[in-house]
Amino acid sequence: MSINLLRGGGGGGGQGAAVARRLLLRHLTRSPAPESLSRPFVRSRLFSNGLKESPVAPSLSVPSSRASSTTTRNAFVTWYLGRIEARPVLTKSLTAGAIFVAADISSQMITLESSDSLDLIRTIRMASYGMVLSGPSLHLWFNFVARIIPKRDLISTLKKLFIGQTVYGPIMTSIFFSSNAAAQGETSAEIYARLKRDLIPTLKSGLIYWPFCDFITFKFIPVRLQPLVSNSFSFLWTIYITYMASLEKAIVEEKSND
Repeated sequence: MSINLLRGGGGGGGQGAAVARRLLLRHLTRSPAPESLSRPFVRSRLFSNGLKESPVAPSLSVPSSRASSTTTRNAFVTWYLGRIEARPVLTKSLTAGAIFVAADISSQMITLESSDSLDLIRTIRMASYGMVLSGPSLHLWFNFVARIIPKRDLISTLKKLFIGQTVYGPIMTSIFFSSNAAAQGETSAEIYARLKRDLIPTLKSGLIYWPFCDFITFKFIPVRLQPLVSNSFSFLWTIYITYMASLEKAIVEEKSND
């Protein structure tokens, strides 16, 4: 019966066949096409109608080497900040010692003759000064200045800069020359002669270099990181003062008996 209706045969079958064909066509148009055929079909129909597929946004991938170096750097910064919070004095002391070692080796490499070798004893002296004196003193100094002048506006920054150049700088430079000379076995008279010869020229050179460094440190850097930034600036300065400290003994002026 259904076959006859589809073929359109028999009596009133013409009308029935027409109805059956309409039902069949409606069913076929509603049925989803197979996955393998539907997408190409839809794409071909879209392109035939002058439409374009939506572009797929390219994935922004970071090269693996750059990503790994960034991750390592961020991990180190996080670790270092954690050490500053947990053990501030020790961390800053070790940092200062490492910077003094690097600066002293650089200073020796600049002035070293081709036939000479590095003076490791001198490097150990510089490392000891950085760890024992420079690192702890910077920690105490920056906390003290932040306590007496807590603001970070321009006037307050200039006040901190002035105190650093007139108080902390001369004191620590004198201690540096004196302790280094004493470690080399110089007498008190020889240490005094060295200070008389080298201290003022060194402080004058510091007035050219340190005001700019101190302004950046006091104005823009948090107190807990100021010793680190100051030590970083001091790398070039330490190359200079380690050279000054390595100069020959100053001539001791003998007092006349007249």
